[in-house]
Amino acid sequence: MSGRRRDSLQNEVSRLTRPELSVSDARRIALAAQGADLARPRRASIAHLRRLVHRLGLLQIDSVNVLVPAHYMVPFSRLGPYDIKSLHDLVYRRREFTEQWAREASIVPIDTWPLLRYRMQDHDRRARATAAYLVANAAYADRVLRTVRARGPLVASDIPEPDATRRPRRGFWDWSRAKTTLEAHFARGTLAVADRRGTTQARVYDLSTRVLPAEVRRHRIDRVAAQRELLLRAARAHGIGTAGDLADYHRLPIRDARACLDELAASGALEIVRVEGWKEPAYLHPRAERPRNIAACMLLSPFDPIVWYRPRLARLFDFDYVLEIWVPRAKRRWGYYVLPFLLGERLVARVDLKADRERRRLLVLAAYREPHAAADEVAPALAGELRTLANWLQLDDVVVGRRGNLALGLGRAVRLTPGA
Repeated sequence: MSGRRRDSLQNEVSRLTRPELSVSDARRIALAAQGADLARPRRASIAHLRRLVHRLGLLQIDSVNVLVPAHYMVPFSRLGPYDIKSLHDLVYRRREFTEQWAREASIVPIDTWPLLRYRMQDHDRRARATAAYLVANAAYADRVLRTVRARGPLVASDIPEPDATRRPRRGFWDWSRAKTTLEAHFARGTLAVADRRGTTQARVYDLSTRVLPAEVRRHRIDRVAAQRELLLRAARAHGIGTAGDLADYHRLPIRDARACLDELAASGALEIVRVEGWKEPAYLHPRAERPRNIAACMLLSPFDPIVWYRPRLARLFDFDYVLEIWVPRAKRRWGYYVLPFLLGERLVARVDLKADRERRRLLVLAAYREPHAAADEVAPALAGELRTLANWLQLDDVVVGRRGNLALGLGRAVRLTPGA
């Protein structure tokens, strides 16, 4: 028998003998990895926040404030009401976490920064674009850097535009030239985010040498080793996932991810398993918990790790989800800022939410129940979670509109829920 044929036969035997999990098994493993199986603390402390962010590996930052920015909502989903100032303290005062491009703009543990350093060079589309911008605007980029060095932490509005006599020329995302240049230096690792300032929570930039610990900046790790560690952290945060699932967690190229995952599986760092109905093999973290049931009751931000990668969401939950912020109003199916609702181990509903801060109301613009879910179970649980959310946001009431097949029952349940 030829070597190639023998290898092919061995691979086929290995595939057929891999453990097979049901979708429900995989779903519970995934939810437990994300902390959805834990009881909420009576009072969430800074220690709870610290453990959670380490568990998740990152909080994706999003500034949309229709309800509350996504990176604030993710801890609430798991811990319940907490003091946002405590999260701010962990990141910008204690420096246990920092901001960097990870999946997208993210809050990450400080020891993740060296793992992302290779992407700050020329190995990724964003790095190449920012490097080209800095070269094309070298004189101004150097002036901005010298200004930060001399004056200390600054926001973009503190930096003069290249020509103060002209209307500011816009850069990426309609940013000013000052903002674009600061972001380019940040993406390259020369600057870091030292703080957030004002009602808009504008980024405050400073030299990375003044923000990041020396041992973090000195730590060098090559690209392949960094990718392997990032994939291990993704596997720990997901519990179980395909190559595509795990690569997406830190937005790694799928080709690189597959090669690293094969090495990790061969070394025993991950186990290859089959999941019922999945076309691709899955990678199981060896320390992944396998609870028999999940007693979750959570509203999930559109940028929550449980839901952010839509192919995985569909495989695990049979849940079709599109964030319709960028969809014209007339073409929206569900609403502008819609949050899925997790009850037990299933996604049972979705609600279009808005914080009316002027009138101190949490508005439920629409509420929809999934076909498999029972309204008399979903409505009371969701009503209680909406009350808890409103209280955390310091809103006095929950007002349910008429749109959606759950609206009537949810409105009735809200009125019967304490706090009405």
